[in-house]
Parts: sequence; C-alpha cells; structure tokens
Amino acid sequence: MANTKSALKRVRQTERRTERNRAAKSRIKTLRRKLSDATAGGKSEDVNSALSQLSSAVDKAAKRGVIHRNKADNLKSKAARKVASGPAA
Repeated sequence: MANTKSALKRVRQTERRTERNRAAKSRIKTLRRKLSDATAGGKSEDVNSALSQLSSAVDKAAKRGVIHRNKADNLKSKAARKVASGPAA
C-alpha cells in the first residue's frame, strides 16, 4: 500500500480514471452491439443513427486517451464496412 501522501493521492486519481475509462469502453461495446442489432434489423435510419453514435463515442474516447487513435479508426472502419455490406453481415 502507498506510504506517502502523494502516493495515496495517486491511488485515488488512478481509481477515478480507471472508472472513467471503464465507462467509456463499456459504452463503445454497447454501441457496437446496438449497431450489430440495427444492421440485422435492416432499418436504414436506425443503422445510420447507431453508426453515428458509435463514431462519436469512439472519437471522444480517442480524444481523451481511453483508446489509441488508430484503434478508433479501425473500429469506425469496421463499423462502416458492416453497414455497407448490408443486413446479411
């Protein structure tokens, strides 16, 4: 366990950041499932909305350093390809 005041503060900061990062990653996973369900459903407005929400969440996570910008680009590219391939995917 931490012995100094500064180390104790770092522990508290790490716990807060970990929780924030976990929430952001969970949101991305939820939106990916939502997009997958929307593409299976076939309604184009639902699909476009889900893709937009996912892209936004991924960009925000990358901007805040939760995920790497290249991973963000890869996730968005994969999602766009899934939408472009249609409901069969």
